[in-house]
Amino acid sequence: MRIGCLQFAPQVGDVDSNLTRADEILANADPEGLDLLVLPELAFSGYNFKSLQHISPYLESPASGISSLWSRSMALKYDCTVVTGYPERVDTADSWPADPEYYNSALVISDDGETVANYRKANLYYTDVTWALEGPDGFYRGRLPNLGPTAIGICMDLNPYKFEAPWDKFEFAHHVLNSGARLVIVSMAWSTHDEPTVYNLQPQEPDTSTLMYWISRFEPVIQARLDEEIIIVFANRSGMESEALYTGTSTVVGIKSGEVRIYGILGRCDNELLVVDTDAPPFAKLVHRIATSGVLEEA
Repeated sequence: MRIGCLQFAPQVGDVDSNLTRADEILANADPEGLDLLVLPELAFSGYNFKSLQHISPYLESPASGISSLWSRSMALKYDCTVVTGYPERVDTADSWPADPEYYNSALVISDDGETVANYRKANLYYTDVTWALEGPDGFYRGRLPNLGPTAIGICMDLNPYKFEAPWDKFEFAHHVLNSGARLVIVSMAWSTHDEPTVYNLQPQEPDTSTLMYWISRFEPVIQARLDEEIIIVFANRSGMESEALYTGTSTVVGIKSGEVRIYGILGRCDNELLVVDTDAPPFAKLVHRIATSGVLEEA
């Protein structure tokens, strides 16, 4: 499977410029033979909104919003499935009177330009809570055309619910196992509290501590030692947005027989398209152990 992760640095409310940034990266990369293209969480609206009033002008319909139009265009152009994070406004006209509904969502467009899934984030980060509802249907599971059994999450879905559930409950990882998914897509806007002037001293280097944390949240999948590989796509954003500093480090990994294989990874500040072929040998493998603290550590 050929997978593309479009990592870039969108800014809050600057939709036109964000679209231009994404278009330029794709044009420069000119990828061929993609099966899947994944964008970050709230890719074109930006992420760091402060309230419902703040994000309201950028809420979109899944049928006709700018994210769906762009995704359809790219799906047809590159003949691949496109997954794009966007802020969803639900049309409640047919069920009036009804309360408005807004979600942090991921739209999935097939290679023929059809909407095949629309996942609504189940585990909200504190920034999401200011405007979005929890997705009512839990984490996504389904069979996507040409991609097979798939699970989808958005960023905070990796963490314990509201940071209150026990660390070892591993809600999303168990969902992956229970759903029989062989492809896991995680659209992200993952940030760090590190000081920007220090963090950005090595802009092309991935944030390995962040990557190890992401992988540690799949401990049950690793421990299951499945014979069939599960591919996991971490599609994150980069850059700064207000006071938020994002970690980049978009990565595609495979987990098979208890082994974690890295097929491709970007740096923390990279703005480019990561393209990997999971039918080719991985370029690295993680040698690791699960520490007693529950954190995945390098051995």
